[in-house]
Amino acid sequence: MPDLCSDESIDVGCGVVGATIAYELSQVKGLNITVVDRQPPAQASTGAALGVLMGIISQKVKGNAWRMRQTSLERYETLVPELEALTGRKILFNRQGILSLCLLGDYTSEWEKLQEIRHAQGFPLEIWDATKLKQLCPQVDSDKAIGAVYSPRDRQLDPTALTLALVDAARARGVTFKFGVDVLGIKSLERVSHFNDYHLETTQGKIPCDWLVIAAGLGSSPLLAQLKQVVDIRPVLGQALQVHLESSLGNPNFQPVITGHDVHIVPVGGGDYWIGATVEFPTDTQEIPPNKELLESVRQQAIAFCPELASATVTRMWSGFRPRPEGRPAPVIGQLPGCDRVLLATGHYRNGVLLAPATACAIREMIEIF
Repeated sequence: MPDLCSDESIDVGCGVVGATIAYELSQVKGLNITVVDRQPPAQASTGAALGVLMGIISQKVKGNAWRMRQTSLERYETLVPELEALTGRKILFNRQGILSLCLLGDYTSEWEKLQEIRHAQGFPLEIWDATKLKQLCPQVDSDKAIGAVYSPRDRQLDPTALTLALVDAARARGVTFKFGVDVLGIKSLERVSHFNDYHLETTQGKIPCDWLVIAAGLGSSPLLAQLKQVVDIRPVLGQALQVHLESSLGNPNFQPVITGHDVHIVPVGGGDYWIGATVEFPTDTQEIPPNKELLESVRQQAIAFCPELASATVTRMWSGFRPRPEGRPAPVIGQLPGCDRVLLATGHYRNGVLLAPATACAIREMIEIF
């Protein structure tokens, strides 16, 4: 590993992925880190995310897609208490698992195969019949669900609280954050020494750097155009809402995330639940006006699963754009071809929160072995 005692690193973007990278890199001895973002932390896709960490219950069972999920789930178990101890912030972290409803027409054989694979990997995955589902989660309509798959080791957390804690912890370790700063250009310098291969031209002046990490989500494409590179990342809108009930659904001591047909019911405490999210693609004009009918459809599906939600009061609605790579798998992680010391950590689409720790570990390894 090279001597990093004088290296300067710039992380462009401070959503959950950028903040996790900054915190991870703050543990590399001698690496001076600056994070630049035109917005405050936890905006854009992070601010709209539900934080459902579907790892073990996902159908990804091998290769990098599974390894990243496993790495992230394992890291979250230590990361959340670590951040809470360092910052004094409380991060909502639901350790009661994820319950995926088996609805009429679903193929339960696929779940049985997944259960075998997970058990071989050392992870519990339970298949419940309708009787057990009614016993443990009486809020679920038994006419809609013929059973369920329960993953006790999957999690859910508050993405905004997590990101703010990451910023506080990274700042305490010497990371510099520059919010409200626009990047006007990226210039590659003549390499006359080991250091400062690039500089960013910003609204607060020039910032030299040896490493440039682009974790700007939808903002990544215009930044990469500055380096004459094309990485096509397009927006996909997601809408969600928060509702309030006078009491918790079902057993107040057992409040897993409930999901069915890509609709999530997320307990956040005090009778409050997040419900979401829509998946809305651009029109021919590349615009995505929020579709109120789609959001109402998601709410009605949640009510169909848990009829008590019909009496819930809607207290908040929000939306955000997820960065989806066009013509290639999500996410985009690795060195930018032809650009020494420019690393990409972007285009996570709907899995930014889930894959943030694994992404940060990957970026750290790239820098350390250079």
